[in-house]
Amino acid sequence: MPLTELHHPVVDHWITRLRDRRTRPDEFRVICKRLTWFLVIEATRDLPTVVHEVETPLERHAGRALDADLVVVPILRAGLGMLEAVTDMFPKIAVGYVGLERDHTTAMASTYYCKLPEVRDRVVLVVDPMLATGGSAGAAVEMLRKAGARDVRLLSMVAAPEGVRALEKRFPDLKIVTAALDRELNDSKYILPGLGDFGDRLYGTGDTLL
Repeated sequence: MPLTELHHPVVDHWITRLRDRRTRPDEFRVICKRLTWFLVIEATRDLPTVVHEVETPLERHAGRALDADLVVVPILRAGLGMLEAVTDMFPKIAVGYVGLERDHTTAMASTYYCKLPEVRDRVVLVVDPMLATGGSAGAAVEMLRKAGARDVRLLSMVAAPEGVRALEKRFPDLKIVTAALDRELNDSKYILPGLGDFGDRLYGTGDTLL
């Protein structure tokens, strides 16, 4: 399934603010939430609906209501920055968690935590802000597939072409939505131009200028 990159002036504005090394963690968290709203709207544009009749102040009206069970799975820890926007939009959504840690030498992901709700017959939104090599996202999607998920959608702030290609090859039916497709990975597997270490910038830890 082809990658969807958001093209919107407001998205471009907020992505630029995220990239700016001078953006403080408190600002970073607010911007992350705003951008996640755009990603969720795009990722869920094809959700099924059913007729739902309501009484307006003037007359009866046949509107539409969502007809889908949803799950959101943030990849810890950076994905937590996107979680609140999703639960705000879908208050009854089920939440799972996958903890993956990337070895900064090999760029391989190892699992340290996994807690999932029922995912069969549900639309699963995986939120992982940085799609670099695709190792962490791929491991999360694999876990979800083994748990019975069939409709999995990945939402990221920034993606590298290398990671997108790896996931498209491994999961041809995976829907990927990103706010920005960046140029490449550097030798340390960081996205260029990127925005540094998302988790560190989100929480104000480590060297936030990386």
